[in-house]
Amino acid sequence: MGSAFESIKQGLTEAVAHAKGQKVAANVYRPSIVDVTGLRKRLDLTQEQFAARFGFSVATLRHWERGDRNPQGPALTLLNLIDRDPQAVMRALT
Repeated sequence: MGSAFESIKQGLTEAVAHAKGQKVAANVYRPSIVDVTGLRKRLDLTQEQFAARFGFSVATLRHWERGDRNPQGPALTLLNLIDRDPQAVMRALT
């Protein structure tokens, strides 16, 4: 059988093991911490411009830059993408 079958079979085996309370090895993506202030300055954007361009609120951006809060979840993933290839993210969002 093909690799698609093997992939599905492995997924189902892992799902059954998980349902039985067994530990299952899994690849977990853990985004890197991003220096939001440095990233914004590298792109030569004001807080307002950065927030508007990438869909963050200015208040949230300020919290991140002051260190009151840290970006998490999808926001942190998006910041990692912006950090790696800002032009691709801007093209995707237009």
